[in-house]
Parts: sequence; C-alpha cells; structure tokens
Amino acid sequence: MTHRTLPAVVGVIGGGRMGAGIAQSFAAAGARVTVVESGDEAAAAALDRVATGLRRAAERDRLTEPADRVLARVSTARTVDDLPADAGLVVEAVPEDAALKARVLAAAERAVGGSTVLATNTSSLSVAELAAALAHPGRFLGMHFFNPVPASELVEIVVAPGTDPDTVRAALDWTRALGKKDVVVRDSPGFASSRLGVALGLEAIRMVEEGVAEPEAIDDAMRLGYKHPMGPLRLTDLVGLDVRLAIARHLHTTLGERFAPPRLLCEKVARGELGRKTGRGFYPWR
Repeated sequence: MTHRTLPAVVGVIGGGRMGAGIAQSFAAAGARVTVVESGDEAAAAALDRVATGLRRAAERDRLTEPADRVLARVSTARTVDDLPADAGLVVEAVPEDAALKARVLAAAERAVGGSTVLATNTSSLSVAELAAALAHPGRFLGMHFFNPVPASELVEIVVAPGTDPDTVRAALDWTRALGKKDVVVRDSPGFASSRLGVALGLEAIRMVEEGVAEPEAIDDAMRLGYKHPMGPLRLTDLVGLDVRLAIARHLHTTLGERFAPPRLLCEKVARGELGRKTGRGFYPWR
C-alpha cells in the first residue's frame, strides 16, 4: 500500500489554534477534513479560525484555489464518535493533558476503520504511554506540527516502540505531500524540538528574571547573532506561557532540575499573562 498522496478524508480532534491550522493545511492540500469540537459555539469558532487562516493565505498568494472552495472541504462534528469512519488519518490536537488525550484517542480508534492511522500532536508527552490506551498501537505515532501550522515547514515524526514501520512511512509521505519537511525522532521526553526549544526559552526567562537584559535585547542577540528567525521570548509569547510552563513541568519531572520552571514564568502564568492570546506576556500584544 502506498501513501504518495494525502488521505482523501482526515479527522482533527480539537479546533484551537493548532487544530485549526492542521485542518487548514490538509484541506488546502485537497483532503476533506472533519474537525471535532464540543458544542456549537466551539465548533463555529474552530471553523472561523480555519476561514481566517485561509483568507490570510489567499492574500499572500499561498493557495492554489479560492479560499471558499477550500473551506467547503472542512466540516465540524460535535463528538469523536462522529468522526468519518473512512478517515485515513486522525490527528489529535487537544490540550497537553495525558489523560484527556488518551481518552479521545481511544474513542477515535473505536469510531474509525481498522486501517486508519492515529496521530497525536503532543509537543512533549510520551507517545508510548498514550499508545497504551489503544487496542492497535502499531497504527499510532506522534505528528508534532508547529505553530503557525500552515506557514511552518516542519513536522516532527515521533516513533514509539510499538509503532509499525508502515505507519511511519505513511506519516512521512503525508508530511511531504503537505509540502513540509520531517524529522524522525525516538519517543523520549520533549522529543528533539521541545526539549531544545524549552531549554533555550527557560534560560532566556531566567536572564530576564536576573536582570541580565530586557526581553527585546535577549531576543535580538539570538536573532541577529545566531540567525534564529525569532527570539526565544517572543516565541514563548506566541506559543503561550501556560503551554511552556506545562511542558517545563513535565520535563522537570522526567529529565531533572535543568528544566525547573523559573519563578518569573510561574508568576506570569498565575497573573494571566500568557502571551499573545491574552494581550501580554514578555511583550504587549494588540
């Protein structure tokens, strides 16, 4: 069996920023996509995120067909049980809560066909532990997309000990059909991208905490001196300080003290300064 083209039907569980971006990317590449969100309001908001993303992509000449035609391939469902049974791929993109992810993945496995590949978009949780909730863990792996999904080039393919080689090959082919590049990593805490990215981000936060420099100066040092496209503090604002804190706590538990969350990060999250989504993090956002 080959997977040189995308699955005709894709399911995405979770319609937040990441889920909507994943849905947009697959729909723009030609797949019919069902986004699962609970409740009419959440489902409408998810569809609106996809529509907004497509409109922006069209304005930048990044679509090969009209945005409304792409959007017509995206639908919503209220429960995981309503996922299309003929989906070739289902990507879980719910919040970073292992128990929640395990529940929705197990429900998705029951709802779809026996050949459907299941993937988690987790940025740090153990893929092997999530696989334990499934009857057929060989059809499961991590597909870690990056924010913003439509513009990002990278998908991190995370392989658990029980993942079948055919599942990995399918994920690689689909990633490339999306026009993205892949890196394949073994399932381990934080994988490659989150482990390195969080380490840099936490140290940058400690430097602000210690008064070494202002956030903009630290970001400019990495952007101009090391050619990073974005500094670690601005990136933290875009990812969300709450997301960074949750990953840091997980890595602190699994990898030790070098990932202990800085006091400043904990305080900002407690105050609701979560970055762009709340209007303030290390920078003010309009």
